[in-house]
Amino acid sequence: MRRVLRESGPAAYRTPERVSQLDPFKAYVKERYENCALSAVRVLEEIRPMGYPGSLRTLRRYLESLKPERERLSKLTVRFETPPGKQAQVDWAYCGRFSDAAGQIVPVYAFVMVLGFSRMLYSEFTSSMKLHWLIRCHLNAFDFFGGFTREVLYDNMKQVRLGPDELNPLFLDFAQHYDIAIKTHRVRRPRTKGKVERMVHYVKDAFLNGRSFADFGELNAQARHWLSHVANSRVHATTGRVPFELLAEEKLQTLQGVAPYRLYEIAPRKAGFDGFVRFEQSRYSLPPEYAGQTVLVGKEGQRIVIRAGDMIVAEHALSPEAGATMADPLHVQALWRLSLQKTRLPVPRWQLTFKEEIQTTPLSRYQEAGQ
Repeated sequence: MRRVLRESGPAAYRTPERVSQLDPFKAYVKERYENCALSAVRVLEEIRPMGYPGSLRTLRRYLESLKPERERLSKLTVRFETPPGKQAQVDWAYCGRFSDAAGQIVPVYAFVMVLGFSRMLYSEFTSSMKLHWLIRCHLNAFDFFGGFTREVLYDNMKQVRLGPDELNPLFLDFAQHYDIAIKTHRVRRPRTKGKVERMVHYVKDAFLNGRSFADFGELNAQARHWLSHVANSRVHATTGRVPFELLAEEKLQTLQGVAPYRLYEIAPRKAGFDGFVRFEQSRYSLPPEYAGQTVLVGKEGQRIVIRAGDMIVAEHALSPEAGATMADPLHVQALWRLSLQKTRLPVPRWQLTFKEEIQTTPLSRYQEAGQ
């Protein structure tokens, strides 16, 4: 009582610390969750033998408390600025499916490229993300910007990268033509190309949302107008500058002096041993030494071009109708010459040798036994 009277006022209430049966195991549980995202059931199987006496419900509550922190950390982004003319970032965006004039359902994709230094934006809409369209969109973007950067950053799309250590050879041919270095972000780390990720959302929200378009022609015409009068004419939130103004400082690689890239649809095809390769339902001849090999067949205008590696091995006029056969007489003659050559094949041989002596019984012995 005296101690209470001596105090100047009532002591502040303190919530007693609650000790959980999980406390000794929390460090282990957190490490396992952060490294492997194990479920509560799996973690319980591991900490029971370690002496955890508590319930699965207690463990689940603790794991739930870790999720917001994990999600927050997953969104952390290291922002880096690139020097002028060094890098552009590219991405595709799916924008939905719509009926065309003929009633056919057509997918719509947005190609988006942004220059890392000036934040100049280019976007174009297509009905396909195939390699042919990817290259065409690059060429249109180069014309829009008036040049290109020394490197371009992509995600791990199949049009660019076939595997961890293998670039798509067809896209590599395009990049090497302009001496552009291909960069791809780490697997499951798309935030390393955050500039273009943000521009994808910007295109969808600031341009597409709330608008209607009759067809692809009108869609891309309005997009060009928006790019010139809105997207690249505004003050960018990060740079504090207008992208059009910064473009003059980009120091892009100029298109002058670089031969235009020959763009045509290319497809790998395996040549038959009859000296022909099939492409779009027709057959085209090629030199017989390429029979059985995989070649690249492309259509350029009214011509069909067949390549093996970097070398053009055959060219034909486009077949007048599906199912036609386009044969070069020189290819056919070479095939006949090779097929008539007599190739000496090894003759099967076998040999039977008795090296051990075989004991035989004289016939007279059997005759004596029969008497």
